[in-house]
Amino acid sequence: MSSAATGGDTVDGEDRAEVMLPATPEAVIGVPPVVAVTPETVAVLPEPTVVPLLNVANLLTMTRLVLVPVFLMALFTEDGTDTTWRLVAFAVFALASITDHVDGMLARKHGLITDFGKIVDPIADKALTGAALVGLSLLGELPWWITLVIAFREVAVTLLRFWVIRHGVIPASRGGKLKTLTQIFALGAFLLPLPSWLALVPWASMYLAVVLTVVTGVDYVIRAVRLRAVGLRAIAQ
Repeated sequence: MSSAATGGDTVDGEDRAEVMLPATPEAVIGVPPVVAVTPETVAVLPEPTVVPLLNVANLLTMTRLVLVPVFLMALFTEDGTDTTWRLVAFAVFALASITDHVDGMLARKHGLITDFGKIVDPIADKALTGAALVGLSLLGELPWWITLVIAFREVAVTLLRFWVIRHGVIPASRGGKLKTLTQIFALGAFLLPLPSWLALVPWASMYLAVVLTVVTGVDYVIRAVRLRAVGLRAIAQ
């Protein structure tokens, strides 16, 4: 057998045939060879972002809670009759109200929404508003029926949120946002030592706030009942 015929080499006068072996054992049984994976060929998925508990939005929320007793102290100093302390109480109330807007804006813009913020933020809002309502009623400057109507609405809406939470979340309506702004404006007007010719401003704004409070409360009840009904039908199907 010649070398040309076999494609082999001649060693010591004997022909040595070249045997072409498969590259890998897997090729013998028809399994595709395993391709080596390098770090460069692996798509690395970004790890989920963990929002820190101590972020600027939550700190502003906690600041609002801390300002509540400071506000009450300023309001009740000299039985609420001292002009300087009333201005201080108004300033603290206004600052705390501003943090309510800023912390929500920062949380949404920079992705700082946390479970802690979802729970504490509405508590801080109600604590500030409730402190102003009760404080003014204790000083005899605001009828108790107004305080009780607003307080009842807020408690009822909170209970409704828990009632429908398994079926979804009811977003804040424009009426609800207007109600909040009107309440803050009315309370601020009551806190300020306004001149006599502006005496109607606090009362007119407060009565408007009460009307919006009741109307938006009824609207929330209707939307909660509808959401629960839709949720129960979906479960039944």
